[in-house]
Amino acid sequence: MSQQFQHDVLVIGSGAAGLSLALNLPAHLRIAVLSKGDLANGSTFWAQGGVAAVLDDTDTVQSHVEDTLNAGGGLCHEDAVRYTVEHSREAIQWLIDQGVPFTRDEHAGVDERSFEFHLTREGGHSHRRIIHAADATGAAIFTTLLEQARQRPNIELLEQRVAVDLITQRRLGQAGERCLGAYVLNRASGEVDTFGARFTVLATGGAAKVYLYTSNPDGACGDGIAMAWRAGCRVANLEFNQFHPTCLYHPQAKSFLITEALRGEGALLKLPNGERFMPRFDPRAELAPRDIVARAIDHEMKRLGADCVYLDISHKPAEFIKGHFPTVYERCLTFGIDITTQPIPVVPAAHYTCGGVMVDDHGLTDVPGLYAIGETSFTGLHGANRMASNSLLECFVYGRSAATDILAKLSSVDMPEALPCWDASQVTDSDEDVIIAHNWDELRRFMWDYVGIVRTSKRLQRAEHRVRLLLDEIDEFYSNYKVSRDLIELRNLAQVAELMIRSAMQRKESRGLHYTLDYPDMLPVAHDTILQPPTYAD
Repeated sequence: MSQQFQHDVLVIGSGAAGLSLALNLPAHLRIAVLSKGDLANGSTFWAQGGVAAVLDDTDTVQSHVEDTLNAGGGLCHEDAVRYTVEHSREAIQWLIDQGVPFTRDEHAGVDERSFEFHLTREGGHSHRRIIHAADATGAAIFTTLLEQARQRPNIELLEQRVAVDLITQRRLGQAGERCLGAYVLNRASGEVDTFGARFTVLATGGAAKVYLYTSNPDGACGDGIAMAWRAGCRVANLEFNQFHPTCLYHPQAKSFLITEALRGEGALLKLPNGERFMPRFDPRAELAPRDIVARAIDHEMKRLGADCVYLDISHKPAEFIKGHFPTVYERCLTFGIDITTQPIPVVPAAHYTCGGVMVDDHGLTDVPGLYAIGETSFTGLHGANRMASNSLLECFVYGRSAATDILAKLSSVDMPEALPCWDASQVTDSDEDVIIAHNWDELRRFMWDYVGIVRTSKRLQRAEHRVRLLLDEIDEFYSNYKVSRDLIELRNLAQVAELMIRSAMQRKESRGLHYTLDYPDMLPVAHDTILQPPTYAD
């Protein structure tokens, strides 16, 4: 039997953004943090590289801002970039105060180094400013924040809960637009429960699972973007999907990313014959921004008909490699690759959704009472191409900012009255789950083929035609059968895919992560691609 819950704040998503927000709210508030699988299933846990921030006296806010603007292809919002970077040091200090075990610098206090933690450098950065915990930063941060959350009796951590849709006044036929909570599938009971909340926060991550090859965990299905769109929120710049240049190429190495920090420490990209190729594409070579490196790899693979290229750090001392990259070393070793003596076979894979739900500098969406933070959101920070290690920084800065905004509005917002239960009276158990599996596979394949690293107008038209047919099929299925995690994710993924395709078709230029053979040049003036839900159209 379905249940009713009430909380002051409902956080959908249990990664860096969601936990940061929950931990920055006062202890007298009742907070629910939902994870649609196990708590550690999100992207945060798997992040290797680190967090970009201005921490050393030799670095400056202006330098970090300029690097981000340069990487963003002229489309970053400078006010959002500056806001994020200016709050970077205090966000890192908060993480240190929580107990995150960042790697310390053995040379601190020597050679004019003023910061006690080790800083590395990644593509697009002009300084060493990436604070990290070896090469498993995400795991260190997530484990620390989760432990802190478990010690807070006011924070309820709920696993195996899949948000189905947001509850708004408009949805209930009431006057007003406010978000009142969400309908949530309890995977243990199979029932859809009702969560009422004074404030609802989407921290559900990105949508890289829309592509056949991705570095992301299985849950990266664009749930928050799709739910926000259906609730009446605008979305922006969804044509900009970042492909990480270096994912391990091995038939058994599902979604294993080779951190960009390897290139920051001198790893070289090579063709199968051992020849370097990045200097031919960019003077920054292996340290060029990700869009340039991914396109270069894609170009060389297609030119040669090669299955992969190679990332080689074997010229560095073995102890240096094992000390700086223990996770990568051990993981590759399980597949018979000793990175101290052998190059690593790599391919690009979908990695990060640069667009998302439009928000202000507190993470507030177009719908009152609804916030979006982390990869789900569009803050203007990333522009046409996210610079390495700015993503986790955005989670902490905006998670803390959203918490501050919620706290300021608490006294003016009442708990919603009892909300109507989910109506499952008109649906039956599905005996056609094969349709879900087939549609899922078809969607991810045509998105990879037609809306990938290199695009054309004809490919996008083909993708648009196919996604509309899929959406019709999925809608019919959704209307007649009980919801499951697979069906909810497929519905959301197809909706976000359609928004990505529409966004890509509107951009008549090549900029950052959006590269089309039909419009290879960049327009002189940069504009965001903003889509508005039909219910809110003029």
